[in-house]
Amino acid sequence: MADPVATERRPARERPLYETDYCAWIQEQVALLRAGRLDEVDAARLAEELDDVGKSEHAKLESALRVLVMHMLKWDQQPEHRTPSWVFSIREQRRRYRRLVEQSPSLAAKRDLLLGHAYPTARDWAANETSLPVDEFPDACPYSWDDLLERPFEVDRMPPR
Repeated sequence: MADPVATERRPARERPLYETDYCAWIQEQVALLRAGRLDEVDAARLAEELDDVGKSEHAKLESALRVLVMHMLKWDQQPEHRTPSWVFSIREQRRRYRRLVEQSPSLAAKRDLLLGHAYPTARDWAANETSLPVDEFPDACPYSWDDLLERPFEVDRMPPR
């Protein structure tokens, strides 16, 4: 059976696989781990990549919260401009939130921190999209977690135009 990891010798001056073909480097590291060849794993870079994956999951959750809150602020501030797309966006961001927390339950412990990071931008975006001054929106997030995740938003609750 062929070696699961190609151990081609590269000249010292050649750039490492990590820099020239990231996906190939990942597959090489996976093959080394599966083969139990831990002494050949690029542990420092692999640890850095795993740390980045964790940061990426935090960023995804913060992004979902930012968009969710922006649409809720717009909904509350300008009922006369409500659109079905706001409802659909709220639903989608709630789904993203739930999916991320389901896949990584430890994210739930950081949700208050991430909401705190997301709110100022959500507030700015809501102000920009509504053409209202930013001070028309609360300084701090006005929504409880029950509001964020359970409050009903229905197209049929929209005022007539």
